[in-house]
Amino acid sequence: MRQVKTLGLLGTGVIGGGWAARALHCGFDVIAADIDPKMEAWIRGAVETAAPALDALTDGLPMPAKGHLTFTTDAAEMAARADFVQENVPEVLEIKHRALAAVAEAAGGDVVIASSTSGFMPTELQKGLAHPDRVLVGHPFNPVYLCPLVEVVGGEETSADAKQAARAFYESIGMHVLMVRREVPGHISDRLQEAMWREILHALNDDIATTGELDESIVYGPGLRWAVMGMNQIYMIAGGEGGARHFIEQFGPALEWPWSHLKAPPLTEDIVERFVEGTAAQAEGRSVRELEAIRDECLVAIQRVLAKHDIGAGKTLNAFEKRLRADR
Repeated sequence: MRQVKTLGLLGTGVIGGGWAARALHCGFDVIAADIDPKMEAWIRGAVETAAPALDALTDGLPMPAKGHLTFTTDAAEMAARADFVQENVPEVLEIKHRALAAVAEAAGGDVVIASSTSGFMPTELQKGLAHPDRVLVGHPFNPVYLCPLVEVVGGEETSADAKQAARAFYESIGMHVLMVRREVPGHISDRLQEAMWREILHALNDDIATTGELDESIVYGPGLRWAVMGMNQIYMIAGGEGGARHFIEQFGPALEWPWSHLKAPPLTEDIVERFVEGTAAQAEGRSVRELEAIRDECLVAIQRVLAKHDIGAGKTLNAFEKRLRADR
């Protein structure tokens, strides 16, 4: 597969803007394509907004000179100039197929085409495309410029070379690459997140708690631990000297109790209003941009602390620094 110097973006919304900010910060040129010419101002604003947090995250690291951003409304032009294409169009399979087909025709056969899709499987996406062996899923997490996780998923026709090329590129922009063993709808992380979200919607529907109270149950408890270690490792520790076996013997029987729901409740207007009004109350009048700035500062601080202990996302940051120093 081709050595990546220029990242092509198909779609320039929140996720596309995050990819652009991260890649540019790490020295890659970016050519962004969107059918709406007004999105050029938007993506340039998104990159500018992300810059202070990225500078703080990589303070002291030997970063290369920042890349150059260009914009076009011609997806074929973008694909012809890119060494790696990241698709970020809306989560509608027909729209993705149509957009990817045009890009696959214009891009070189040695150019990886990765989809940021949060739920579709790569086999669904690569059907009928030119050179389907280089099409895969590279699913990031918002904000892409600060959250290092990316799930790489290959489809039935995806080559091992394409998957390894994707891994190498993502690692070169400081990401933690999770190579998903086999494709399933929703990949790995979104399936876990959706299970919790279903329970949140049930709690709203049953009037058990507000959105604020539900978020408090996460922020002041398990959420603090999850940034450091995953749930499985945390539960092993909770087993004390008996470790994971003692924990599962003690708490495993609770899985048979009717604590949680398996299916989400119908999305009635009442639930939607509780969700909308509750989150608006939590914002306390702060704009989305103001909340993003708070989120970003906290994410930077957490990762810098984790780096001191070489654990979690901090371990990824340390590995990125090591690669940067080795390349100098």
